[in-house]
Amino acid sequence: MEIFEGFLTDRGSKYAVSGGPVGDRAGAQDFLKALCRKKKFAKATHNTWAVLLPDGPLKNDDGESGAGMVILRMLEREGLEGHIVVVTRWYGGVKLGGDRFRRVQDAVRYYLDNRG
Repeated sequence: MEIFEGFLTDRGSKYAVSGGPVGDRAGAQDFLKALCRKKKFAKATHNTWAVLLPDGPLKNDDGESGAGMVILRMLEREGLEGHIVVVTRWYGGVKLGGDRFRRVQDAVRYYLDNRG
């Protein structure tokens, strides 16, 4: 599991991005459970995620409507299968409107460019 924090803020909202290899739906759920064992991530406003698996894509918006699809599209373009990416947001008190999708893209791009 790789976690990147402190690289992106917007109008008080703070972002983190994490990811790692998973082979199936159960692996994705295990990854999310492990991430949310960290109190900071369990208390986040949103943990949106997506993964491309052999039996089809999985995604979850976690209340950030449309964000899972943004992540999924980026994974498809990258051709990255069997690797979950989670974008975490701590709401800062100001609604971001459509900019929230740009921030999700920024977070995923950061992950893809910096992962090990």
